Amino acid sequence: MDNRSQPILGEDPRFLAALEHVSRLAPINRPCLVIGERGSGKELIAARLHYLSARWGGPLVKVNCAALSETLLDTELFGHEAGAFTGATKRHTGRFERADGGSIILDEIATASPVVQEKLLRVVEYGEIERVGGSEVIDVDVRVIGVTNENLKHLAAQGKFRADLLDRLAFDVIAVPPLRERPDDILPMAEQFALEMTKRLSRQVFSGFSKHAIQQLQNYDWPGNVRELRNAVERSLYMADDGDKPVSHIVLDPFAGIWSETDASPSATSTMPTVNAALPRPADADTEIDFKTATRDYEISLLNTAMGRARNNQTEAAEMLKLNYHQLRRLLEKYNLLPSR
Repeated sequence: MDNRSQPILGEDPRFLAALEHVSRLAPINRPCLVIGERGSGKELIAARLHYLSARWGGPLVKVNCAALSETLLDTELFGHEAGAFTGATKRHTGRFERADGGSIILDEIATASPVVQEKLLRVVEYGEIERVGGSEVIDVDVRVIGVTNENLKHLAAQGKFRADLLDRLAFDVIAVPPLRERPDDILPMAEQFALEMTKRLSRQVFSGFSKHAIQQLQNYDWPGNVRELRNAVERSLYMADDGDKPVSHIVLDPFAGIWSETDASPSATSTMPTVNAALPRPADADTEIDFKTATRDYEISLLNTAMGRARNNQTEAAEMLKLNYHQLRRLLEKYNLLPSR
């Protein structure tokens, strides 16, 4: 999807300040860095730098430096000549040549090897590249936008990132604030993601979020930022039993009830929760046992005990019973135990 068609959502003052920073920097034809936590929208901000610049009509080329080995990244960025290595049967035009006249986004630039960093320094400083296996110096006119969630100053001090390359790239640095630092944006963004998901689910209407769901959205830290928020909202919408009612619960952890925090794999022997609900027993050995009734009574006893201890907080009750939220919800509905609103 073209980044021009992806809206950048946010009205929080800190986020608006970052966008204003982008608007000031975009027309300046210099390399720069975009930094921020995972999922915070760094690539969208980097693309905005391109489309607000005089290069907007030129190519915008993106490379994920972490997705390629040193050798592949080298040839992908700078190209190679035929015969440069085994399997190189023809010349390959690199990303810098394809980005000529435009911009290149180097995502996760901190992962680039020292060899690649040295070549990046040359192209940033002089606008020159050489294809792998070649000797011809090729001039390119490309604005370099580095993107990372790493502390490049710290890495440079440790000798893990070239300090001279950092000096060239850091003409200016855009810091994308994490979602937890822009709380005013959480609910509007969640509603926008919910509206989009409602359309994809072919539902007629999005009925909003319950008070409990809104509290979840606002109280969570969102370590995965905007990406995690979108996933959580979309997941909760599709898992909701009734699309005509407000979303009652945000499914924050899709692994809940599958394995515990200390398990490396799904538990094959989950234990019963420690709630004081005794299994109903017959008065004596000759008394017949109605299995279905006994099972029902035992489940109801467990549910009532857990809900009482959790003060009707269904998320906490589900955790006590080693269930996920939706499993608990179905049981409460089955036995008509849902607390009245």
